[in-house]
Amino acid sequence: MAGWRDRVEKLRGRTRFVVLRVMLHLSGEDAPPQLGVFNRVAQSAIEAEGDLQVMGEGLVEICESLLRTPSSWQSVANEGDVFWDEGEASDYVNELFTDSAQRYLSDTVADNGDEEDETLSLPISRNVVLMLTVAYTGEMESLETDLSDIEVLENAFKDLINLHYNDRLRAIQIHFSPAHFGDELTNDQVIENFPELVPL
Repeated sequence: MAGWRDRVEKLRGRTRFVVLRVMLHLSGEDAPPQLGVFNRVAQSAIEAEGDLQVMGEGLVEICESLLRTPSSWQSVANEGDVFWDEGEASDYVNELFTDSAQRYLSDTVADNGDEEDETLSLPISRNVVLMLTVAYTGEMESLETDLSDIEVLENAFKDLINLHYNDRLRAIQIHFSPAHFGDELTNDQVIENFPELVPL
């Protein structure tokens, strides 16, 4: 039915909007460095006041960093929907934003200026959950499917990069838990607060 509606709306010349959220649980020795990447990207986004181009460059940096460390990927979840009305798509983006922001120890705000020796003395979480929400125009088959396979997920991250370079992204949100160095996300907390995650 969705395919039939897609064809009808395309014939009408309407723009197709897709809103997608990917949650990825990272664990192991590569997880803490990724948290550093997420914090750096978040800080750049704050300084740029959410500029979409800067956010897109940050999304690329995150995807490229993740693609270098697939061994840290533990579990994933994705959800999304197709809209033919930009306002409805925007409402769904806001709904996902609110949900991501309310997740345990989640935030988009980066740490500001901890002293280096203090940072090194803090406990390091071996678990990190990344929540990426994007809205884009057109179709991207690799993103509009079940991503609970490593190879499929790798292709999805590559295509998120392509969406940025092809100027098709309309919204980008980046949340992660824990949001601050020194906060701990235990295995039990991952299961309790991110029940959608499916092992890879």
